[in-house]
Amino acid sequence: MNRSRAAQLVLRIGVAFAFLYPPVAAIFDPISWLGYFPPFMHGYVPDALLLHGFGLVEVIIALWILSGWKIFWPSIAASVILAAIIVVDFSNFEVLFRDVSICAAALSLALFAKSDSLEV
Repeated sequence: MNRSRAAQLVLRIGVAFAFLYPPVAAIFDPISWLGYFPPFMHGYVPDALLLHGFGLVEVIIALWILSGWKIFWPSIAASVILAAIIVVDFSNFEVLFRDVSICAAALSLALFAKSDSLEV
């Protein structure tokens, strides 16, 4: 495996982990994770559905990124989701600052896919 492929694999694993950890942790401590949703998102559907529905989206994106199949699309989706999380909950930036780095990593995957024809 050449260095570029190894670097892409490390990025995929890192971004996927960032998307897999929250839904798994939310199963064991949903109250803590519900606090990360801004107030305007509550009340439309039951909180458990909001939390675990979003968790399902995160798991799908993570597994798709891990698979490496058409990596551009889940990487763009991950970038958009992370950017939205940062913008919508900017008052909580002292916790979310790490999402900037994860967003950059996801965007890097998308750029690799377009420049190196990573889409398999």
